[in-house]
Amino acid sequence: MKIRIFTIAVLSVIIMGFKSDKPAYTLFNSEGKEVKYSKIIEEIAEADIVFFGELHNNPIAHWLELEITKDLFAVKKGELVLGAEMFERDDQLIIDEYLSGLYDASKFEPEAKLWKNYKTDYKPLMQFASDSNLYFIASNVPRRYASMVSKKGFEILDTLSDQAKSYIAPLPIEYDPEVKCYKNMLNMMQNGEDTPAHVNENLPKAQALKDATMAYSILENWSAGKLVIHYNGSYHSSNFEGIIWYLNRYRANLKIITLETVNQKDISKLSTENMGVASYIFAVPNSMTTTY
Repeated sequence: MKIRIFTIAVLSVIIMGFKSDKPAYTLFNSEGKEVKYSKIIEEIAEADIVFFGELHNNPIAHWLELEITKDLFAVKKGELVLGAEMFERDDQLIIDEYLSGLYDASKFEPEAKLWKNYKTDYKPLMQFASDSNLYFIASNVPRRYASMVSKKGFEILDTLSDQAKSYIAPLPIEYDPEVKCYKNMLNMMQNGEDTPAHVNENLPKAQALKDATMAYSILENWSAGKLVIHYNGSYHSSNFEGIIWYLNRYRANLKIITLETVNQKDISKLSTENMGVASYIFAVPNSMTTTY
């Protein structure tokens, strides 16, 4: 009897040590105050452009992208436009034809340049656009041009044909190496395994080419009263830099709201390093499974 009582007591202590809930995320504002999901939907529905900075292999990020899109559609209806880093501008025609119902997924998917996690992570968004008759922007620069810039700098873009240039933001591309996201990229390379002599200073320029082109693509498809929600890796919009830096140069005074997913061991409070990275931050346990 005493053994049984002791065992029950030990189990009670162990159980009391577990958290009463296992949330998949906690939502914070930029100052680290916990906020309700329903409150941010009300606010972001009034924005011009919303960026969702994702962790590419995080299932909670992809689920939230879809849920937020559905909730924004309930408010904005046909005034909602979707766009994504994961689709390149020279695939826009293929996407338009697919969403117009000219052919089915079995023909679209082999033709488009799709990321390896398309079927699990981005196809639900594309399918929602199809079901809801929404436009979907293939916003990113074709990767071959980013590769060219990473090897030879912006100058190589001047040698391209007019048709090739139509897939890129207008030249010349403005570039400031002191913008934190580009400067940090170069610093990370310098502090890595390569010696400074082998650091490729053109790599941040390739990143800037992507950011400029995505900003240009968004503005091509935005007009007053519309809301564009853009899905991209967090580095492209974190700290209101990257794409947003270019947006502010192409057109000032847009109402921009950023969302970002971050991994933390403890999601009960926002880590200091994640303060201010976005308008709203979804903290996800770093033990979360990944999609690849």
